Amino acid sequence: MKKTCGKTIDISRISLNDKKTAEMLSNGDTGAVFQMESAGMKKLVKDLKPKCFADLIPTVALYRPGPLASGMVEDFIAGKHGTKKVEYLHQKLEPILKETFGVILYQEQVMQIVQALAGFSLGQADLLRRAMGKKKAEILLAQKENFLQGCEKNGVEKNLAERIFELLLNFADYGFNKSHSAAYALIAWQTAYLKAHFPAEFMAAMLSSVMDSDKIAVYVELTKKMGIKILPPDVNFSGVHFEVENGAIRFALSAIKNLGEFAISGVVKVRESGGEFKSLLDFCSRVNLRDFTRKSIENLIKCGAFDSIDSRRTALVESIEFAFTEGSRKNKDAANGQGGLFGEEIISKTEKTLPNISERPKIEILAWEKEAFGFYMSGNPLEEFAETFSGFIKIEEIQRGKFHNNQNVRIGGLVTETRQITTKRGDLMANITLEDLSGKIGVTIFPVVFNKCMDFILADEIIIVSGKVDMSGDKIKIVANEILRAQDYTPDIYLTVAENLQEKVLDVLKKNSGESAAYFKISGRWRKQNLKVAITENLRAELTNLIGAENFRVY
Repeated sequence: MKKTCGKTIDISRISLNDKKTAEMLSNGDTGAVFQMESAGMKKLVKDLKPKCFADLIPTVALYRPGPLASGMVEDFIAGKHGTKKVEYLHQKLEPILKETFGVILYQEQVMQIVQALAGFSLGQADLLRRAMGKKKAEILLAQKENFLQGCEKNGVEKNLAERIFELLLNFADYGFNKSHSAAYALIAWQTAYLKAHFPAEFMAAMLSSVMDSDKIAVYVELTKKMGIKILPPDVNFSGVHFEVENGAIRFALSAIKNLGEFAISGVVKVRESGGEFKSLLDFCSRVNLRDFTRKSIENLIKCGAFDSIDSRRTALVESIEFAFTEGSRKNKDAANGQGGLFGEEIISKTEKTLPNISERPKIEILAWEKEAFGFYMSGNPLEEFAETFSGFIKIEEIQRGKFHNNQNVRIGGLVTETRQITTKRGDLMANITLEDLSGKIGVTIFPVVFNKCMDFILADEIIIVSGKVDMSGDKIKIVANEILRAQDYTPDIYLTVAENLQEKVLDVLKKNSGESAAYFKISGRWRKQNLKVAITENLRAELTNLIGAENFRVY
């Protein structure tokens, strides 16, 4: 923070009523915030709309199976926002439960209730709290009698006392310690404050803290959505960790596969003492190659870390053996004090003699990046099929529950994982994970469908799945009834056209002849037209002007 902002932040002295932090949380912008990242917690925080740190304390206690299933969360939120009148079973409960709007939320409240109503000592109250937490029936039975007797002495009606004790017993399933909740909430508030006020520095720190490719991919995407640019790794600019550079975040070299922190620290020291690297051979000649393997050098090239020196990644990969061998020789000469009489001449000559070979296709370069990072960085193979998939359902919409069980859907995406299974009858089937630009989902492929697509449901293949939504398990998935390669798919166009515009629309379609079928919705039914069209940007523009974008779909 001092380096990039000129400020030193004492996290223990930040404002606990900061408006910017509260607004960010209330908007559900909780990515990378401690304990607040899950979809469920995001919704809870949005519903609660915290205005300060104190408002966050109940969230940890509320976001657990017991309160979520019992209706406590809804009662708490309704009470907080004044949409429901808060009622107390006894007047002595109001000062205890006022902060939680009549809901028994914390273990400390249980102890206060039995002290206020039944005159329990602090020791007796703690014994009851522990018995409830461990559900010890014999102790609870004995304590119930003590509680009822104490309530009677204090003028609390027996039926009401019985009702309150049953309420306390129900609480045992989801009781939480307030001090724990406050501790979690404080860390959540502190991380939210840093994200709200120092977004680039915060996300750089978060990315450096995880160093796991799956988590890095999530935080890289979050960083981009926050409007912060991610700069590619670079042997001349990147450090060991993710760092802020002119408001952007420079990718860390140590986050590249097969590269350790010790090796990268050596790279940074060599660069700082001897200046920027001028070529691949210059790099291999100056760093300690005992800290590297050919594979680690290859990954640096494949992910683009040498692009600022020479962007011909394919040619550089082909030069690794020579650079590594010559670099090792120069390392050895330097260790023996010989210095290498013709070292600079060799480096200069090599810079001009990289193999003259064509660069690999973009999709292969992206595959290289995924190999080095564990995820796609500068692009995504799915972008090539954006037009084809534009009319399909997004996976994120299915995951949000927008479609009901057994509803037919069509999705397109990248296969990220495949698991083949042999059924009890000896037939082959598979479970795959399919990912589009919005999210990922599991797809079950039973034997009849699997036999038709087993050759191309491999990792990194782009496919189109037609099937039914399955909500029967813990996670929403798709049961496939047809799978095609994306490149083999020809989309159709569906148009809702007023009768007086049908001839004009047909004229437009005829001018754009191609391979896709066209359907008109006439009298509530879809009818195939006797022509084939090419679905181009020009066609889309003409149809948008004629009937409106909402009246045609491509899928």
